Amino acid sequence: MMAATKIPEVVLGSSSGQRTMPVLGFGTATDYLDPNALKTAVLEAIKLGYRHFDTASIYTSEQTLREAVAEAISLGLIASRDQVFITSKMWCNDAHPDLVIPALKKSLQNLRMEYLDLYLIHWRISGKPGKLVYPLTEEDLVPLDLKGVWAAMEESQRLAYSPLGGSGTSWGSSHVLESKVLQEIAEARVKTIAQVCIRWVYQTGTIVVVKSYNKERLKQNVQVFDWELSEEDLDKINQTPQHKTILREEYVSANGPYKSLEEFWDGELNSKFFKSLVLFIFFAFVVCGIVDCGVTTMCHSFFLFFISVSFFG
Repeated sequence: MMAATKIPEVVLGSSSGQRTMPVLGFGTATDYLDPNALKTAVLEAIKLGYRHFDTASIYTSEQTLREAVAEAISLGLIASRDQVFITSKMWCNDAHPDLVIPALKKSLQNLRMEYLDLYLIHWRISGKPGKLVYPLTEEDLVPLDLKGVWAAMEESQRLAYSPLGGSGTSWGSSHVLESKVLQEIAEARVKTIAQVCIRWVYQTGTIVVVKSYNKERLKQNVQVFDWELSEEDLDKINQTPQHKTILREEYVSANGPYKSLEEFWDGELNSKFFKSLVLFIFFAFVVCGIVDCGVTTMCHSFFLFFISVSFFG
């Protein structure tokens, strides 16, 4: 058995004190959830050293993650819940000031945990309150009371500690695997394209969330901390033309709360900040085994969000 890899951590600060977050996380979003496959993958990930796990109410994976963590404890893979970093996210139908805490409580109930390490606003939009709906339609959209929702997120710290308030999927592509630049770097380094991409994101100083149900690729994805890309490698990758996906054009309409993508993204869509920091890379599921490989970052409206970037070679 491969020894567990010690994944580097960053320190998060909040009114509740400091908390460390592993820079490499394991994502649980998928088009079609297979609870048994996900549970097995999470257990294997824990054996390999993964300690950061990303879920969300809309993923319906919170219960399965709960079972996997409980089994990991019973098997002695980890000593307690405190040894893992759990992130969950509030879906748009719950993005209303009076529904934030009930939504958090529901996630905690699903996870059977007393606290979350990180709780995020999934998207900066509100859907009509009620049943969680995905995908949202134009008729579902209502104005977001960001100030009220954020105040409720801060209030939720009294309930639970919260430091911060691919091909093979319907949203991915194969452009990363087809990039000649990445292929050349991977061959020269004797690494996989996925490892090159993960290492690149890590060297930008950001957090990456990956996912695979394949044992060998799980192992490969965590073997990125004992080597580094050269400045020449980084420059080649940084010059690669980028194509952003999951812009959420469907949330923009003449009659909705957001009339343009620029407005939806709070003016960051074409900014240097947006292009250099908000990275969410999709790799092919079959070859790289990564469906979620992302970065969370803070925008000017003080909410956490995800965006995707894929490469053209």
